[in-house]
Amino acid sequence: MECIKLLDSLDVLGEAGICVGTEHFQLLRNSLTILQKENHFRRCYYWGKIYGTRNDYHIAYGFERDCMDGQVYYYSTDCFDWFLLPNADKCAQFLTPLAINKFEGDPSVVTNAYNTNPPFPPNEDPKKYYEGPIPRELKEEDRLAATVYFIREDAALIPRGAWFKCPSGDVIENPGFEGLGPADCVLFKSFLHARPPQQKWNTNLLTRPDYNYATDFLDTIDLDVPQGGWSLQVLHEKNLVLLHSLYWPGMTFYHKMNRPHHGYLYFGHGKKNLDVVSMV
Repeated sequence: MECIKLLDSLDVLGEAGICVGTEHFQLLRNSLTILQKENHFRRCYYWGKIYGTRNDYHIAYGFERDCMDGQVYYYSTDCFDWFLLPNADKCAQFLTPLAINKFEGDPSVVTNAYNTNPPFPPNEDPKKYYEGPIPRELKEEDRLAATVYFIREDAALIPRGAWFKCPSGDVIENPGFEGLGPADCVLFKSFLHARPPQQKWNTNLLTRPDYNYATDFLDTIDLDVPQGGWSLQVLHEKNLVLLHSLYWPGMTFYHKMNRPHHGYLYFGHGKKNLDVVSMV
């Protein structure tokens, strides 16, 4: 959610069941505007909040040019001071799914991701899962970075056409994007993952009669495996479409029909729902 549009999106978030005070969003908008100017970002966004037992983590990101590969993430516990979020290394990505305790809200805390034996199936080579000495200790700042990375990979979305891939390879926001119409908003293939594609380059080419590589270079959510990980809600009286992630409860994507206004916001505990397959 772009920082300058936070107050304009309060009614949209209310429809999604997210209640945030006007004063709180005003504080966020002011602090993120300062963060944007200090880092010379072309755009700055409020990503969401991960709950902690003592403090909550507010997450924001910005970029100078490339809106996909150029994202730089920050976190804050008071909405005043923002700290650079480190990249999620392999160790953090390996240990984060094993950590079952809640976030504490202190980035310096170090915990054991598991207690006694490494979490590998018996009689299997651990190197199949992790190269090098098997780690156990996990710093909460690294766990936060890995959690944000996982959520972004699985659940950050944009509507089709919102991003444009230049011949140079840079991905920019499409200045000609005017929003999706009501007919497109009910189709899962109209919404794309806002991260580097994982499908083959010609996947969309084989399924779209109106294929355009400049806008169809990302993966569509209708190809997610397993399927059924999204709940789509269309509010025609509000000209609004909402998508809720079932894998990451608390992640909500919104888009106003026939308008370029879109975004997503995560409010949750940073835990993935692994029971989706049995739910759908």
